[in-house]
Amino acid sequence: MFIVGYLLMAAAKVIDIVLLCFMWIVVARAVLSWVNPDPYNPIVRFIHNVTEPVLYRVRRFIPVSFGSIDLSPIIVFLGIIFLRTFIVSSLFRLSETLL
Repeated sequence: MFIVGYLLMAAAKVIDIVLLCFMWIVVARAVLSWVNPDPYNPIVRFIHNVTEPVLYRVRRFIPVSFGSIDLSPIIVFLGIIFLRTFIVSSLFRLSETLL
């Protein structure tokens, strides 16, 4: 059973790192919204293409803009924190019980 425990631990670590990276990309997207970046810059396009599908879904289901302030990155940020706390911690605990 220890192999399944290590597999779950590795999956939890990978999910945690992916969620952490995505959280920082959402932060970068919020910071880029404050300035007027070059839309043809590859980094700006990458950040926009990675975050827009998630932010669009949040905006579609929950209209969270007050005037010109878009609060969808905050909701995505809170969702990432929830997933990191709930799923990753649960997988770590489950893997510890199997070891």
